[in-house]
Amino acid sequence: MSAGRPALRMGPAELVQAAAMARRFYLEGKSKIQIAEEFGVSRFKVARVLETALERDLVRIEIRVPAELDAERSDALRARYGLRHAVVVESPAEADESPDPENLGEVAADLLGELVTEGDVLGLAWGRSTIHMAAALDRLPPCTVVQLTGVYDAGTAERGSVEAVRRAAQVSGGEAHPIYAPMLLPDSATADALRHQTGIARAFDYFDKVTVACVSIGSWEAGISTVHDMLSEDERAHYASLGVAAEMSAHLFDAQGRRVGRDLGERCITVEADRLRRIPEVVAIAGGQRKGPAIDAVLRSGLVTSLVTDTAAADFLMATVPAPHPALERTDPDSGAA
Repeated sequence: MSAGRPALRMGPAELVQAAAMARRFYLEGKSKIQIAEEFGVSRFKVARVLETALERDLVRIEIRVPAELDAERSDALRARYGLRHAVVVESPAEADESPDPENLGEVAADLLGELVTEGDVLGLAWGRSTIHMAAALDRLPPCTVVQLTGVYDAGTAERGSVEAVRRAAQVSGGEAHPIYAPMLLPDSATADALRHQTGIARAFDYFDKVTVACVSIGSWEAGISTVHDMLSEDERAHYASLGVAAEMSAHLFDAQGRRVGRDLGERCITVEADRLRRIPEVVAIAGGQRKGPAIDAVLRSGLVTSLVTDTAAADFLMATVPAPHPALERTDPDSGAA
């Protein structure tokens, strides 16, 4: 009730009328003009009656989402980083020990069902979370599905990103364009030769047509970064000395979102960062408190437009200094340093 307004008691006729008008407006979807015509009053009186119904607790408005979704954190995170979509789910009890819990993939699968439209080209990058997402897919409009990176280990292709691409294409009824090659090669010459192989080149031809992409984010530590685990000890130390805080699709970022260690990309089978930036919708899936700094770094890069994460990571992100550039500006804070 607004300050200064007397708490007038409503008589039975007023209560009945207010309840009837509220039912028409909130439950039946009628406009204030339609209600005014029905009751023979002005639309201004209808507005006053509806306001009074709220003030007197005749009408209670509840905004309810599934228990596992945190709407308040989601909206706050979206606004903080200038994201198009942010979906925050409850962290499981073991979140600190298990980054990217499987329920993130399930929620991301539902989000892709919303974002992908018929005729789109969906790009999937390697990552445990994207594999979980693909396994959880149960609806997807007809679209082409293309793999955006090589696999962590060619020997696990059937259980990894190749299978994720096949699964998504099966659900959508569209074409699949997998990449049967490792993500990281010994040198740039080998990587370049593989890029020109027929099957891989066909997948690369689709990169500029991708309209929705799904990627994972890794921290620069063992077990939480695919690239980190594929490198030698000396290589890890080298890139760590450049200030690597995160990796996404074999691209490395420092804490401010600047790309570092660009030479690594020359040895990798992956979508280029510039191509990622041109994709209209790039959805990142990453969670867990341990991944908080990495998620912040990648969001600062401007390469990601949407995020699926959990409450543990969201709380960390909300406590950080706000990013200098909203993600939707798709700005590149990199000054060009390698």
